[in-house]
Amino acid sequence: FFFLMIRRPPRSTQSRSSAASDVYKRQALGGGLELAISCDLRVASKSSIFGLPETSLAIIPGAGGTQKLTRVISTGLAKELIYTGRRLSAEESLQYGLLNYVEENYEKAYNKSIELSEAILKKGPIAIRQAKQAVNASLETDLKTGLNRERELYARVIDTEDRIEGLKAFVEKRKPTYKGN
Repeated sequence: FFFLMIRRPPRSTQSRSSAASDVYKRQALGGGLELAISCDLRVASKSSIFGLPETSLAIIPGAGGTQKLTRVISTGLAKELIYTGRRLSAEESLQYGLLNYVEENYEKAYNKSIELSEAILKKGPIAIRQAKQAVNASLETDLKTGLNRERELYARVIDTEDRIEGLKAFVEKRKPTYKGN
């Protein structure tokens, strides 16, 4: 069930229109890491460990690890981690770009995740959805096609009430109130 849940596209965080984040307390190994790299943002406690140990069991990551990890960290490091089953500390994971933040303990990591979520929620929801689509498209296409897609997505926010509200709030030096329109 876990394996199927990760692979089913409608439940994938990549296909979700809103930003997805996760917090790690101890380990994200195998399917746990595959789920983690499907999230937009990742925060962990200092004691967390990350890895894809499947080759130690004579199998390979089967829920997207071989495809998604190379989109998060360098191809060479992804190959090393997959081929050897090596585990990374939270600090190494941060250094290699697997994590956005490492906090001293789980409570602080959880609070950082909430802080990030609150910061995102203050932004225009339509803009966040379009930005996520544009960034995700950049992973699947060449630069010219990606820039064209970005233009299309930008055009979708031009006629929104949220864009007008954002500009008015900026001029009036106040915080905007976005409604998702």
